[in-house]
This record gives sequence, C-alpha cells and structure tokens, in this order.
Amino acid sequence: MLLSSAVKNDMLDIALDLVQRCPDLIFSGNDATLGLLSTLAETPSLFLSGCQLGFAQRLDYHLRIHIKLPTPWNEQRNIGIEEQERPNELETQREGMKKVFLFRRSEQMYEMKRKHVFTREILRIIRKEISTKILTEPQLNAAKGALFRAVKNGIPEFINEMIRACPALLFSVDGNQRNMIMSAIEHRQEEIFSLIFALDAIKYEITSATDKYGNNMLHLAGLLSPPDRLARASGAALQMQRELQWFKEVESMMSTISKESHNEDGQTPYQVFIKHHRQLMIDGEKWMQGTATTFSTVVGALIITIMFTAAITVPGGTDQNSGYPIFLHKRSFIVFIISDVLSLFAASISVSMFLAILTSGYTEKDFLRPLPEKLFYGLLTLCISMAAMIIAFCAALFIMLKEKPYIVIPISLAATVPVSLFFKMQLGLLKEIWFSTIGPGIFNKKRA
Repeated sequence: MLLSSAVKNDMLDIALDLVQRCPDLIFSGNDATLGLLSTLAETPSLFLSGCQLGFAQRLDYHLRIHIKLPTPWNEQRNIGIEEQERPNELETQREGMKKVFLFRRSEQMYEMKRKHVFTREILRIIRKEISTKILTEPQLNAAKGALFRAVKNGIPEFINEMIRACPALLFSVDGNQRNMIMSAIEHRQEEIFSLIFALDAIKYEITSATDKYGNNMLHLAGLLSPPDRLARASGAALQMQRELQWFKEVESMMSTISKESHNEDGQTPYQVFIKHHRQLMIDGEKWMQGTATTFSTVVGALIITIMFTAAITVPGGTDQNSGYPIFLHKRSFIVFIISDVLSLFAASISVSMFLAILTSGYTEKDFLRPLPEKLFYGLLTLCISMAAMIIAFCAALFIMLKEKPYIVIPISLAATVPVSLFFKMQLGLLKEIWFSTIGPGIFNKKRA
C-alpha cells in the first residue's frame, strides 16, 4: 500500500528509494490489486506509450530534456561528508531546468519525462527482483493480474519488462481462459499485439488457443471494439476500416481450420464479425455518402463552375482584332491561367472521386481500402483545387489593380483565410486516412 500510494501521488522519487531499500514491498498489500505492480499497470500516463506527443514534442522529449536519477542509497556510503552536505542532486537539477525553460509547456514536458524515467527505473528493479527469486502463488497471481491490466491499458513497456523477468508469464490466461495476445485483440491494443507477435517461438501455442466459450483469436477480432478504442478513428467509415484491419491481420495468422472453426454458439469468426458490425457498416455508409455529397455537389461543383467561367472570361478581356487576351505576355497572366487550369482539373478529379464513393456497393471489403482511398484523393485534390483557385484570384487581382498594391495585398491576404481554415480542419482527417490506408498502418510487427 505504501508504494502504491507514493506512485499514485506522483512521489516517484520516494517510491524508487523505497523499492531500492526494501524490494519485498513490491508484493506487499492484503489484496494483489492494491500492490505496486497493479498500480503501474493501471496508470498508462507513467509511460511514454501512454502520452500522445507531436513531432516537435518528441524531439524535445528525446533530445532536449535529460533526466539524471539520484544516487542509490547503498552507493552513498562512500560519499564524503562534504558531498553529503551538498543540495539534493535531483532538486538542484530540477531547479536548474526550471531556470532554463522559459515556457510552462517545457516544464510540463520535463515533469512528464521525469515520471517516465523514474517509473522505468522502478520497473527495472522489479524485473531484477522477479528474475532472481521464486515467486509464491499469491505473488505469481499478482504478476499475472497486473500483466493483463497492462494489456488492457496498452502499456508495452510494462509487459516487455515482465516477460523478460519471467518468460513463463507469456502463457498466462485470465478468467475467461484467454492468453495475452487474445486479450490484446479483445481490447484492440495493436502495440501489445505487435510486441507478442514478434516472438515467433511461442506463436503457434498462443495462436491455436481458445477461450472457455470456444472462441479463437479470430472470433475475438470479430467482436466490436471497446467504445474508447473505437472512438480513436474519425467517423463510422474509418472505424469500420480499423475493425476490418484488425480482422484481416489476425486472419493472416490463422490456419484454414481455425478460420472456419465454430464457437459454442456455432458461429464462425466471419459470422461473428458480420453480426457485431452490421450497424457500424450502416453508419459508415451514411457517413461516407454525407461527406461525399457535401464535397462533390457543393464545394467541388462550385469550384468547377467558377474556374471554368474564369477561364473563358479572362481578366482584362481580349484584343478585338486578334482575339488574344490583352495581358497575354504578362507573368501574372501566365500564373492566372496555370492556376485556373490546375484548379479546374483538380476539382474535376475530386468530384469524380466523390461520385465514385456515392456509387459504391458498400460491402465490408470496400471499407478496408477502396472507400478510404477515394476519400483521401478526393479531399487532397479538393484542397489543391482550392489553393490554386486562390492563387488565380490573387493573380487576376494583381493584373487588374497592379498600380494599387494597398488594395491588392489586403484583399489577397484576406482571401487566404477561409482556405487556410479549410486546410486546417481537413489536415487531421487526411493524415489519419493516409496513415491507416496508404502509409505504414497501425501494426508494427518486427519478428524476433
């Protein structure tokens, strides 16, 4: 209880000192769920995997911020009196960092990494303690319980250290007779799934297992994700794609017999998938159709109309004798024509993509790749079209009002605002679709 309270109250320096002095406290407590292992497994924020950091934040985390652990108590006996009377090493460093950091965000990043470093050291000591002693049955049960909580909460650092300490824990099962990889599939924890899948030596044993209801891994992949994991994807269509990716990934690991096996309800994995995802497919179809209709009939068609009109009624008009545009040889006119044509073509491609979405058959396989791909390219070309349209507008304005920059510049800047806002709103969706459909995907399996 003492260690758990220290960790829960963010007093990780005290917790580390206690673990170093009294390793037996690791399994203390009347209830295994109240021990240190359980507390760590229930707190994802103590680990890097539990924090969502952007690119710049990760650079700060790994390159700019450095944390030094305090000297262990059993190594302090050789330190002289003068050294002992110096200010606490950790506190000195902490104050120094606070003077260097000018922004609160940097201080928060420092505190975050400090927690992670101390937790990692506590885990290292736990691993060393477990690997050098024979666990009693209550201690082993506490370790197993903590392991499955870490799987549920998606903490690969915890699981990796526990498996290194006691490889036999890999074959642990929960109350439903589900092993770790089955639990990872049930809770849709792709990092845990990839971590365990990398261990080729035990792959056959864990992939051929069934729970007490006769479900194998593929049956569990056919169940609907927990709401909190499902909500990570934007919109019902991308949620359906994520579910299909899980099902197909697990299916690729299964034998032909396992793919067709029946559970206690007499259902195959595919039947389980269809049963639990029927409503999500309906919602995904509505979401796709609504999105495609809005962008194709409203935005895309409007841009095509505007840019086609602009192309045939060029700024400044045409020469009555030759029929050529008056400003044909000006650079600004060339910019106008190129951007106008680019906008027109990009909008046409975008509308074609969205129309293809509207005429899709909306089978479950369509949600895996075809529909998200069309949505991605439709949105991308629409963004390109809007950017080119603004460039054409600014070029036309410059042609007509070249001698009045005090009018051209403010209007041009104002014209970029709505397009910039549109880009900002759609950027997150574009990145998500690219990552899950065209990019590396959600799984990162590296075989050991």
